[in-house]
Amino acid sequence: MRPPEKPVGPGSVPPDRGLSAEQPRWRRDFPIDWEEDDYVSRRDLVKFVVLISGAFSIGQIWLAVKSKLGRRGSAPAPLPIAAVDELPVGAAKTFVFPEGSTPRLLVRTGTNSFVAYDQQCTHLQCPVVPAVAEGRLHCPCHNGWFDLETGRPLAGPPRRPLPRVLLEVREGNVYATGVEGSTT
Repeated sequence: MRPPEKPVGPGSVPPDRGLSAEQPRWRRDFPIDWEEDDYVSRRDLVKFVVLISGAFSIGQIWLAVKSKLGRRGSAPAPLPIAAVDELPVGAAKTFVFPEGSTPRLLVRTGTNSFVAYDQQCTHLQCPVVPAVAEGRLHCPCHNGWFDLETGRPLAGPPRRPLPRVLLEVREGNVYATGVEGSTT
């Protein structure tokens, strides 16, 4: 005669009514009786899915509204970046515009022409380096290339153009007046 066995878990009896020692290891680790398991009806599952989907939708709407309201702020005051004579053709200078943003890069491409972009690559935020003779900006981290005149990606993993800084040249100085296509 066998001694009585303890149930597999506290207050639990295996579905086959077998002894604890005869149960597979997984049954000892997860001693749940199907009769005692909590079933979720389809109606409850649909309610849960609709509730979670609604919460995600409301969150996305909130982010869109917050983004639109955040962009309505006043435009930053023009910032003098450099004197025209300060940079020779092909030279570059970093600056911050507006205050607290990511670094920007000013490049002199000709006698009276300047371009400025975010210094961070749109792929993984590595700093871009000007290659003025080639007419491109280079991201050395993943060999990405951007067009120097437009900021559009030419090669490598970047898919989005660099945010462009709007510039004005007046009274012998280069001024940053705004940023196109930036999320910062």
